[in-house]
Amino acid sequence: MKDLADELMAVYFDAHPLAATINGIRDREDGLTDYSEAGEEAFVATVAGFADRAAAVDPATLGADDRITRAVLLATVEQMRARIAARGVEYAITDTWTAHGPDLLINIPMIGLTEPAHADGYLARLGAIPRALEQIADRHRAGIAAGRVPVRRLVEATVAFFDRYLGNRAGDPLCRPVAPGDPATFDVSRDRVIDDVVRPAVARYREVLATEVLPHGRPADRPGLCFLPGGDEIYASLVRLHTTTERTPEELHETGLEQVARLAEEYRTIGSRVFGTGDLGEIFQRLRTDPALRWTSGEELLTSARTAISRAEAVAPQWFGKLPSQGCVVAPVPADEAPGAVGAYYLQPALDGSRPGTYYANTYRAEERSRYTSEATAFHEGVPGHHFQITIALELTELPLLRRLADFNAYIEGWGLYSERLADEMGLYSNDVTRLGMLAADSMRACRLVVDTGLHAKGWSHQQVVEYMAANSVMPMVEIVQETDRYIADPGQALAYMVGRLEIQRIRALAEQTAGGRFDIREFHDTVLGAGPLPLTVLEDVVRSWAAS
Repeated sequence: MKDLADELMAVYFDAHPLAATINGIRDREDGLTDYSEAGEEAFVATVAGFADRAAAVDPATLGADDRITRAVLLATVEQMRARIAARGVEYAITDTWTAHGPDLLINIPMIGLTEPAHADGYLARLGAIPRALEQIADRHRAGIAAGRVPVRRLVEATVAFFDRYLGNRAGDPLCRPVAPGDPATFDVSRDRVIDDVVRPAVARYREVLATEVLPHGRPADRPGLCFLPGGDEIYASLVRLHTTTERTPEELHETGLEQVARLAEEYRTIGSRVFGTGDLGEIFQRLRTDPALRWTSGEELLTSARTAISRAEAVAPQWFGKLPSQGCVVAPVPADEAPGAVGAYYLQPALDGSRPGTYYANTYRAEERSRYTSEATAFHEGVPGHHFQITIALELTELPLLRRLADFNAYIEGWGLYSERLADEMGLYSNDVTRLGMLAADSMRACRLVVDTGLHAKGWSHQQVVEYMAANSVMPMVEIVQETDRYIADPGQALAYMVGRLEIQRIRALAEQTAGGRFDIREFHDTVLGAGPLPLTVLEDVVRSWAAS
């Protein structure tokens, strides 16, 4: 199975060479994805053959590791096919890295150049941007012809994204990577490609969005997939992709409502200690409006995140047997990306060591952002969250690369959200105010189950989502609006957090019951993180086997 898994990863990276580079696989430096429909169809046909070959193998004839690899391969191929079948390149237009187009200007600058060949490849990749943008524009046109059209407000935001790029030549993010050897010569060549090739292509693509796509944009009261041809089937497929379960949108909607209701009692308990009241409305109002609970600067936000991560790293050996070999870097979201970016995200380290694992915190309009959520976010994105899970997986060199890089969203984001609650067990929160931040983060993820399914299965408007989030979370309005646009642009992704967290907690409870007095939390965490990212059903099998042994 390992050879088959390695072969699949090679095919994937051939089709997605930028992903290879971002992950530190440095033998495909000069290319970009073929976004044409023919290119996607050819890729689907190829990976389907891998699924057929794996399915033909009786799992009973395999050892434990190969059985897991087979399951991961089959699930990965199904995800690849589902993503392309959703045809998101046609209509999922937005101003963040989740959309084709903006992702080129966000991801390419993340590349580290450590060898002369990398610099040559970087220049060639910049030269490939016009073709990629032309293909993406053609896919938008095909989507419009088929009735699969984007949301107007997100197209407007994307036009604004490219306007910021075109209006900021001095701060062009594509100039960010530094070349080894003779950087001055590289800079001259790079600037020539940017000025003569890239920026004109970006301007043409921006014009397509503004003149050809925007007039067809859906209004804010019809943003969900349910308003597109075949949208219900697409959304059901994306729900399975992001949750690795068979739970329906209706079931997830109800789970979200239940979780929102359960959090109310925790707010009352902690809120009584902090604010002297158990009134939920008053607690929410204080959290939203108290100026002492906002940042005074972006640097203060970053300092808080670094302090929390250092505290977590100090006590982690009491809770984990296996630790990553490198620490977590904290950095601000790049300024050109920040206005449309989420509040925080983690970028994994490159396998070749050219980039460390980095927690990016959004300092844009920091004075409007809540300081009390900073610790929970740092524990989620950094330690013991994504940095531990992803870096440990990358360092499992005995596993096939597919197992180390698998993108099972419910496992990855479920672990991040589990880590926020685990941090409370670890004694990491500095006070009750930051514990309210933990609840605030929980509220957001519980609301996501309600509003993502509300948008894409029930036909909610943009305003309905904003009003629900405002009534049932304590997020500042700037983040509520950003989050709402995110759920519209990336259907189903937001479901993964709470679904994954609840499943990991359920699996842990089963393991504690099975192992009894022999249960060891360090061994449990090593088991969960020690097999690479997994579909939730496979994770349960792995943990059950460990607990029984």
